[in-house]
Amino acid sequence: MAKNLAGKVALVTGGSRGIGAAIAKRLAQEGAAVGITYASAKQKADEVVKAIQGDGGRAIAIAADNGDAAAVRKAVDETARVLGKIDVLVASAGIAKIAPVWEFSLEDFDKTVAVNVRGMFVAIQQALKYMGEGGRIITIGSINADRMPFAGGAVYAMSKAAVAGLVRGLARDLGPKGITVNNVQPGPVDTDLNPAEGPFAQKMKDFMALPRYGRDSEIAGMVAYLAGSEAAFVTGASLSIDGGFGA
Repeated sequence: MAKNLAGKVALVTGGSRGIGAAIAKRLAQEGAAVGITYASAKQKADEVVKAIQGDGGRAIAIAADNGDAAAVRKAVDETARVLGKIDVLVASAGIAKIAPVWEFSLEDFDKTVAVNVRGMFVAIQQALKYMGEGGRIITIGSINADRMPFAGGAVYAMSKAAVAGLVRGLARDLGPKGITVNNVQPGPVDTDLNPAEGPFAQKMKDFMALPRYGRDSEIAGMVAYLAGSEAAFVTGASLSIDGGFGA
């Protein structure tokens, strides 16, 4: 079968585990050479690289905390240097601090914005130095940008709403260059950090039209579509894949 991303190079920030790792593997299956960044989980990142290489793909892992602008820029440059270019950027790195507003420290507020918004902007800005016509920028937001049905998530929701707004504006900037920019908004997804049978899982399922958690492979499938040629006319969109959480 033809591989939709054959000859392409993708960078996935936060690609060492969870949704980011699933995206990296799926893009590699579609034929892309893949770079991933990780903040601290080197072993997990190496496992993703080995899995891709074991299937005959090309992959590298680069340490870069998304809250460190210099490290993010260096990771983008290193990906382009080793793999030759960047055609697809998936900005997946993010953090979630949940606490009521009266307990939320300014330090945690600043860190959330630094990682979830500023770091994403830096990665996009740097990747554009290597990206030409037909390039794809895909951010991983959250359905919480549109719906926050529980207490304590105000700052997280704010950061993901900022991502959605950034994407709409960037689509206008980059459309004339033939580069699309889109935002994927997952609902609850079964990962190590948010297990489908965890202490909050049933409460989340009660909010959904489909009473189950999503699979990371389902999010990766949406990203693979946006990265490919069939999505050439999709830009500035926030696409929810949430089992009806936001319905």
